[in-house]
Amino acid sequence: MSWIQDRPRLLEAAFGATQALLRPFSRRLRRGGWVERAFVAGEKLTKGPLFDCRMCGQCILHSTGMTCPMTCPKTMRNGPCGGVRPDGHCEVKPEMTCVWLLAWERSKAMPTFGPEIRRVQPPLDRRLEGSAAWINHATGDAERVPAGWNS
Repeated sequence: MSWIQDRPRLLEAAFGATQALLRPFSRRLRRGGWVERAFVAGEKLTKGPLFDCRMCGQCILHSTGMTCPMTCPKTMRNGPCGGVRPDGHCEVKPEMTCVWLLAWERSKAMPTFGPEIRRVQPPLDRRLEGSAAWINHATGDAERVPAGWNS
C-alpha cells in the first residue's frame, strides 16, 4: 500500500484532523481497559496494512514522512544508519529501499509536520509496545524520555 504513503500531504491532513478530534477527550483517555483495546484494534486494522505498523506505542509517522521507522531492519528511530547502498537500498535487506530515504522524500511533501524529520527522536520505550499510540500521546507516555537523555 505504498501508494497511500506516497501521498503524505493527504495523510498529514488526516493525522491533523484525528489529532484535533481526539484533543477534547485527551484527559479522559487512559491506558488499559476496553477503550485502549478498541484503539489498539483500530490501529492494527488501519496502520498495520497502510504503514506496516509494528505497534511500538510511540508512533512518529507524522515526523517521518508517514513512513514507519520501525520497518527499518535495525529499528532506527533516527536515520539513516550509514549503511545505505549507492542505489538507495538497505545494507541489511538489499531488496528493500532504505526506510529513511523514503521518509526524507515523503516529508518534503508535508508542509505542517514535514520539518519534524530533522528533530532527533528519543529512544523507543519498549514498555509501550503493543499499546495504543494515540492514547500514549494523549496521556504523555509517548513523549517521556529516559532520565539523562538529551536531544
